[in-house]
Amino acid sequence: MQIYLARNNQQAGPYTLEQINQMLANQQVLLTDLAWHQGMTEWKPLGELTQGKLIYQPQGYQEIPNTFSPQDTHRIEVRKQNQALASISKRAFAKIFDLMLWIPFFAIPSFMMDQAAKDRVLDLQRQTFNPQTQQQIFDLISPQAWQTMAIYLIIMLMIQAILLAKTGQSLGKRIMGIQIVDAQTSGKVNLTRIFLLRSVVFIILNFLSMPLITILDYAFALGKKRQTLHDLLAKTKVINRQN
Repeated sequence: MQIYLARNNQQAGPYTLEQINQMLANQQVLLTDLAWHQGMTEWKPLGELTQGKLIYQPQGYQEIPNTFSPQDTHRIEVRKQNQALASISKRAFAKIFDLMLWIPFFAIPSFMMDQAAKDRVLDLQRQTFNPQTQQQIFDLISPQAWQTMAIYLIIMLMIQAILLAKTGQSLGKRIMGIQIVDAQTSGKVNLTRIFLLRSVVFIILNFLSMPLITILDYAFALGKKRQTLHDLLAKTKVINRQN
């Protein structure tokens, strides 16, 4: 049985009956979420189908008996998951590509400075770095440059949000053929988790403590499930793109 869910006009699935009941037990889905599967004439709230319970047992539905032993089933599932997980190298190349897209953001001030201002910035960069030196560099950046940087930032974040919401992929991940999915169900991830938690929070943390946070983040990916720190935070994983 293939079951589809919908919330706020966003459809997800299909899920198996076992996955639906697991998500109900873990409160990953709401009884107010709409559900549909073959045999239904219209979408209905999940709670109506379950009669308010946290388990769905369709009338007359019988699961196909499993001919594998629990040990065989577990080994098959682990093998499938391991094959689907994106490699560290793919994730690293995707991240490098995504970071390169931010080079123009940092280059904007230099393009909008006259030669005297550029020389002054170079002179300040040769001095011992401190908050006062940093403030002097910021003062040399024109208001027009700050505005252009803000526009670039907004456009990049909007593109990132749209791509992640629709496909679970940034530009780098699309090129490398990998995508972000829910760690439990391998399904679609909502915008809050896939964008705000995975992207915005870690962009800010990287600005504040580069490269320490990046090294720590990817150290977690060396585990069996290959989940980085931001994957664990957002409850996601990265797999090879599903066809």
